[in-house]
Amino acid sequence: MASYIERRQFLAMLGGAAAWPLTARAQQPAMPVIGFLSAGFPEAYAPFLVAFRTGLGESGYVEGRNVKIEYRWAEGQFDRLPVLAADLVHRSVAAIITSGVSSGLAARAAVSTIPHVFLSQDDPVKLKFVASFNRPGGNATGVALLTSVLVKKRLELARELVPTAAVIAVLANPNSPEFAAQMSDVQVAAQSLGQQIHVVNAGRDGDFDSAFAALLEQRPGALLVTTDAFLYSRRYRIVALATRHAIPAIYDRREFATAGGLLTYGANFRDAYLQIGNYTGRILMGTKPADLPVIQPTRFELVINVGSAKAIGLDVPALLLGRADEVIE
Repeated sequence: MASYIERRQFLAMLGGAAAWPLTARAQQPAMPVIGFLSAGFPEAYAPFLVAFRTGLGESGYVEGRNVKIEYRWAEGQFDRLPVLAADLVHRSVAAIITSGVSSGLAARAAVSTIPHVFLSQDDPVKLKFVASFNRPGGNATGVALLTSVLVKKRLELARELVPTAAVIAVLANPNSPEFAAQMSDVQVAAQSLGQQIHVVNAGRDGDFDSAFAALLEQRPGALLVTTDAFLYSRRYRIVALATRHAIPAIYDRREFATAGGLLTYGANFRDAYLQIGNYTGRILMGTKPADLPVIQPTRFELVINVGSAKAIGLDVPALLLGRADEVIE
């Protein structure tokens, strides 16, 4: 009888030991999953993702170790964004991070309770992402670059770079949901300066040669490239065409200058991605988006590539060079 009781105790002990790892695993918190939504192309945004992960790491979150990131790229096909946003919601992500106005609008339409961290080139209050900059008040917060207010400044820089420019061309993507608003901003800025402009469109890879051919017919003194995920992803081609046709071109971010572009003026996008990464980490730690004020850039960078200027036979005014935050030889 004693041996039977001992045997039962022994088997019970084994059963309990076998259950311990299962219980321990059940008590381990699940790895949070966050969604990253963009209208752009993954290869073009690789440097920005490094900055985003660095910001995320400031709260102790490392991709693959204690957080998983589901990436969704529309690759210039803006009509895919609502489906991609809905897919992330279906996966019950802990937060959705959006890059750009169009992806932010898709996320806003898809979610009302999931935390939403945005990087927006336009006013997030006007877009109804938040109630106000200081008190977002809902499920969203992030960084507002407000690039629309910089259009006039870029036109002024173009006129300073080429004082004789009677016409300044504008390259835009007509497929972008932001196209109409961008054209309105450009028209208002041009009228305030008394500057004649000529808009040329490129929304597909096959459009660039014809766009530049149309541009050359107008003999513009300079070219302004609008903020757009597709145009940014094709920055090397745009820069090459501008150089080939000796057109002084102005862009929105320093990555164009490092790709050989002549002049850029705008916010530092890597800093912006670092900040939305930081906010995402804080939200995963328990902070509510409503308690995180929308961040605005404190300064804008002027970057000039003098090597590109020499390649098209342009002398950059000394006063302009003196104001540059960075000069690339």
